[in-house]
Amino acid sequence: MAAYTAIDDSSAYFQTAIYTGNGGTQSITFAGNSDLQPDWVWIKNRSSTNNHRLFDSVRGAGKNLVSNNTGAEIDAGTGTDGQLRSFTSDGFTVGSDGSVNNNNEGIVSWNWLAGTSVSGNTTGSGTAKAYSGSVNTDSGFSITTFTGNGTANHTLPHNLGVAPDWFIIKKRIGTGDSTARDWNVYHKSLGNTKRNVLNTTAAPSTSNEYWNDTSPTSSVINLGTNDQINGDNNTYICYAFAEKKGFSRFGSYLGNGNANGKFVYLGFKPAFLMVKKTSGTGIWGMYDNKRIGFNGSQGVQHVQRANDSVATSAAGGDAGGFGGIDFLSNGFKCKLSDANMGADGATYIFMAFAENPVVTSTGVPATAS
Repeated sequence: MAAYTAIDDSSAYFQTAIYTGNGGTQSITFAGNSDLQPDWVWIKNRSSTNNHRLFDSVRGAGKNLVSNNTGAEIDAGTGTDGQLRSFTSDGFTVGSDGSVNNNNEGIVSWNWLAGTSVSGNTTGSGTAKAYSGSVNTDSGFSITTFTGNGTANHTLPHNLGVAPDWFIIKKRIGTGDSTARDWNVYHKSLGNTKRNVLNTTAAPSTSNEYWNDTSPTSSVINLGTNDQINGDNNTYICYAFAEKKGFSRFGSYLGNGNANGKFVYLGFKPAFLMVKKTSGTGIWGMYDNKRIGFNGSQGVQHVQRANDSVATSAAGGDAGGFGGIDFLSNGFKCKLSDANMGADGATYIFMAFAENPVVTSTGVPATAS
């Protein structure tokens, strides 16, 4: 019998960390079962209105992008007054900047491992351009920075070995910086004609200018001509994910408008979940198992919005606000009928990463914490 999953310890590949800012410098150390030197670190001050800060090891410590706006990459440096100063063997270090370390304020970070360096040239139509990145084929995650060529059917190697189910492309630096720099999202449930935008609440749009009406393959992502993903000589970052049984899932569901609402099977207890309505406008709701750690009467209580700089919102009927989500041993359950995650007849996409698989690689049932 084939193993259920090749990943027994999810904390070796993904961890959420919460910490309290000290207004100076500090080292953040993860509390999972395994050490994890992160390659993608997503930080949000959950106590105040501050931008999300996204860092990765490919672009280098100090260089941040903001998920809730269209801004170009900012180099905040790695000094004591900066933001993310370094990636460490089991965490990262931060400077005094208020968005990542404001005194006495609560901060959350979501952290993924890639780890194996890759480089080469893009393929397909037009002039080949250099790319470099980091990949982990066990967990199905890659980071790639590349240069566009402005030609349809320009193809970007992702190095995952299987077709990605979800990827995000963001322009870092452009030749004419008056153009927008949206976070352009592909999701397998919507197909190769649809583009989502992470920095807005908008419903998906239809255009061949983004994915060239071509699904990603086991080797490449196909790019259209739009400047936001493939402008000539502009530089971009791509975060790509392939589903791994027992560790990650990228799918869709239909809301039912029920107060004790839709159950979505994952095959694991989630540690992190992002949900977006696709049949209309809606927030990019981010939930995790650390900011409250238990299910209230109306579900997990805290939701962060990837598209907004606001502080963490209380969720569920216990505190009012957005509808809650329960984290269960084998999936999640929407609570209430909130439009952002469970409206009757509405469609939603999600990305989820495991705290525990249901069954380990040896066939033994995992223990949900």
